[in-house]
Amino acid sequence: MKLKYLAILSILIIGLTAFTTSNSSKFKCLIQMTNYAGHGAYVVISLINPNGEYEKTLYVKGDDDEWFNTVEEWWKFYGKKRNNIDAITGETIAGGERAIEILEIEESKINAGYSIRFETAVEDDKYVVSDVEFELTTENIKLKHNGKGFIRYIRLIQQ
Repeated sequence: MKLKYLAILSILIIGLTAFTTSNSSKFKCLIQMTNYAGHGAYVVISLINPNGEYEKTLYVKGDDDEWFNTVEEWWKFYGKKRNNIDAITGETIAGGERAIEILEIEESKINAGYSIRFETAVEDDKYVVSDVEFELTTENIKLKHNGKGFIRYIRLIQQ
């Protein structure tokens, strides 16, 4: 009898865990920069909701918050709230370099009208609001996405 109750309890615990766990996927994100001269680029990767508004900061390349305001559109979102961003990492990324970062994206955002945006800004140079931007669909995630400014291309690989 006790064994039966233990089995039922185990099934309930496993079932509840499935409902309370956040369903997200991890992606390796390759950022390949163009061959430009000058300072390293700040790259901000954001989740954009179906209304075209910022939902969440996924990643920031560049750790000197003195320069965050040069990523102008993102700063309008982040600067007002000043949320603690876990996604800030190390140094900027310079011309010709590449970086591989891990992004975590909720599965409910894929195929639901959400986009991912890569903004770039370089000191003494320009700011590119949508260096790369694409809708998060199962098909788009598999593609190589060319940049319009400092980024040559982006590739995502689901882990």
